[in-house]
Amino acid sequence: MRSFLFWRCCVISNKELQINEEIHDKEIRVIDVDGTQLGVMSAKEALELAIERDLDLVKIAPGATPPVCKILDYGKYVFEQGKKEKEAKKNQKVVEIKEIRMSSTIDTHDFQTKVNQGIKFLNGGDKIKVSVRFRKRSVAHPQLGEELMNKYKEAVAVAGSVDKPFKMEGRSLVMFVSPKSSK
Repeated sequence: MRSFLFWRCCVISNKELQINEEIHDKEIRVIDVDGTQLGVMSAKEALELAIERDLDLVKIAPGATPPVCKILDYGKYVFEQGKKEKEAKKNQKVVEIKEIRMSSTIDTHDFQTKVNQGIKFLNGGDKIKVSVRFRKRSVAHPQLGEELMNKYKEAVAVAGSVDKPFKMEGRSLVMFVSPKSSK
């Protein structure tokens, strides 16, 4: 058998896991491919065992005493881990914040269109940011915007609830609405 410090293949390990010759612990607990424990042995013996089976020795639990290493096909292991991560990402729902802008002098039909848009976003699982922009001299009449926000809040109460009540931010009155949980 060749010497202990030869490299069988190029370095393909990541920074989290140590494989083959990167493992320098005196004693390690070794687990076989099928999950049976082979016991505690030196890293050199475990590596020779892995080489005989044409597999890799991977340190899977470095924090344990002694560290736990498993004999497995590292390329296949990395592929399966990547597949699991992609599957987890696919099942994850990203909540977006959609913005609905209105002016303080909005007409009733336009207001109803904005309400319908907001309900559609909330039913889709997204949060909405409702803002009323004041232009020019309309800043002098914030009560118009407050009335509009209260009216909007009541209109979308079917699909969502207010996260943050409306408040003035610069020349805009802003309110956040989140969807009601579907239990």
